[in-house]
Amino acid sequence: MPRYLLSVYGPAERGKPGDPGHFPTKEAMLEAFAETGAFNDKLQRDGHFVFADGLEPVASATTVDGQGGHPVLTDGPYLEAKEHLGGFWVIEARDLDEALALAAEGSKACRGKVEVRPFQTEESVQEMLDG
Repeated sequence: MPRYLLSVYGPAERGKPGDPGHFPTKEAMLEAFAETGAFNDKLQRDGHFVFADGLEPVASATTVDGQGGHPVLTDGPYLEAKEHLGGFWVIEARDLDEALALAAEGSKACRGKVEVRPFQTEESVQEMLDG
């Protein structure tokens, strides 16, 4: 069954509930966490769940460039942006339509935008090489 990455994006810096771009209240944040947990349970129950997790704030990132003679480590994210990846799901779905429907449910639960991307397969790589 095809796998898809459902990426949740949000503000680069986490603020307290009530800050612009964040949950309006602590209660709203806890409600979103509970609904996201229920969504995770549904994914597991229905056989879609592979892996999911949330990420620490982007300020905790370290960028590694190992292309040269010695790795270069830089504190902070690779990209400077207003929004960053905050969490994700890896799911299995019959097709893109089913993955998009699940992403809509996840988006509603976590109160964030969700990007859906299929994982590469041998077939998709072969099509790229042939094309």
